[in-house]
Amino acid sequence: MPKIQSAENIEGYTRQRRRGVRIGTALSEINVVPLVDVMLVLLIIFMVTAPMIQQGLDVSLPRARRVEPIVAERIFVTIPLSYRTDGIVSVGEEQVRFELLHERIESELEGRTERNVFLRGDGNITYQELMSVIDELKMGGVEEVGLVTDLPQTP
Repeated sequence: MPKIQSAENIEGYTRQRRRGVRIGTALSEINVVPLVDVMLVLLIIFMVTAPMIQQGLDVSLPRARRVEPIVAERIFVTIPLSYRTDGIVSVGEEQVRFELLHERIESELEGRTERNVFLRGDGNITYQELMSVIDELKMGGVEEVGLVTDLPQTP
């Protein structure tokens, strides 16, 4: 509530009579309603524009007349569901025990410039089993492990 003071009681004033009464208006509260309104508008703007930002770009890749085919064959490692019981994975078409996987991968990657492996696994393999195979591949010198998946079927 503002204080009402007469002009006579204030120091520094001359004792002249003024018409009216001086009201001391000191705002002790900040009005946050305009701030909240602006923040809500900004929130709505960001909520509307965020899905638009996440879309990819259409890119037309260049074409070359002279192209050298990739000489190196990709290495596929497959983890079947039977891995839980017998501990055997497939490197290409060859069956390999889990304990010998890093040695087999080292010999397979010998002399290759790309040290990448593609990993296929059964859908019921646990995350821990998948990570243990990836750890063995990394011990064998693999730099990047690509996970192979199927495309979802459209109804």
